Amino acid sequence: MTAAVRVGTCAWVEQGLIGAWYPASATTAESRLRFYAERFDTVEVDSSYYAIPAERTTANWAERTPPGFVFHVKAFGLMTGHSVRPEQLPADLRPLVNEVTSRGHVVSSDALRDRVFARFRRSLEPLRQAGKLGGVLFQLPPSALPGRAAWERIDYARTALPGDDLMVEFRQRDWLRTDLRAETFDGLRQRGLTYVAVDAPHVHTDNVVETVVEATTPTGYVRFHGRNAATWNRRGGGASSRFDHLYADAELAEWVEPLRRLAASTSRLYAMFNTNADTQGPDNASRLRQLLEAAGVPATQPLGPAQRGLFEV
Repeated sequence: MTAAVRVGTCAWVEQGLIGAWYPASATTAESRLRFYAERFDTVEVDSSYYAIPAERTTANWAERTPPGFVFHVKAFGLMTGHSVRPEQLPADLRPLVNEVTSRGHVVSSDALRDRVFARFRRSLEPLRQAGKLGGVLFQLPPSALPGRAAWERIDYARTALPGDDLMVEFRQRDWLRTDLRAETFDGLRQRGLTYVAVDAPHVHTDNVVETVVEATTPTGYVRFHGRNAATWNRRGGGASSRFDHLYADAELAEWVEPLRRLAASTSRLYAMFNTNADTQGPDNASRLRQLLEAAGVPATQPLGPAQRGLFEV
């Protein structure tokens, strides 16, 4: 197995991109996605963490991107154990909410969980049919400690999303603790689940796992969260503030050899940038691709603006 690195960003409709990266002529969701797909051949959908997308929406994504384009879709928050409010649920599922916390968050039930997973799975069918669904990003919350409860949640997801590449990202440091790391990776391998490696700020708090480069399936996946230690745990400001980081070339160069090694042991390899302040996402992604190419590490090339006419609005 030898994979070519596919580089992309986490989301393509951030406000900073609309203001500074997309051309003035890209005024619609359709034109922006087409513009993005000329420059990158993969993207991560993070909006699905906040609300399950409609099938018509995912069908539009499939129709507006060229053959071979790959979407990775982040699991809806309730699926991974994150807090959600009733209004984030599809309208027809809200009557299943029997209880909310003092902060207005949904207290899930088995019936609601089952319906949410089924709805999420159905929402991705247009991408599956088009051959454009990469994986489902299953990001566990920092409260998910290593142990039986977390594995049971993961196992339920594996059963409820049969055939999908379930990619697990840990946000609790102990999962990759030195004495527990082998057990964590073995658990993923035994279940056929993809491990998500992260590049994150160098802070020693419970909600930042150590950067460990590993593959547990033929898919390699790395998420770049930036290295802004000052904003990582700051409340308020949104994701663009938390992940505000323009990588230096030297920081990106640290990943050339790890990605080369991952490419040699996988058949699919993705490097996805979650830095979404201003134009940092595509800027970081483009420079990493240039560094990989200069070092002789295979990286896929996007369709490119030279062939724009094939997919113009």
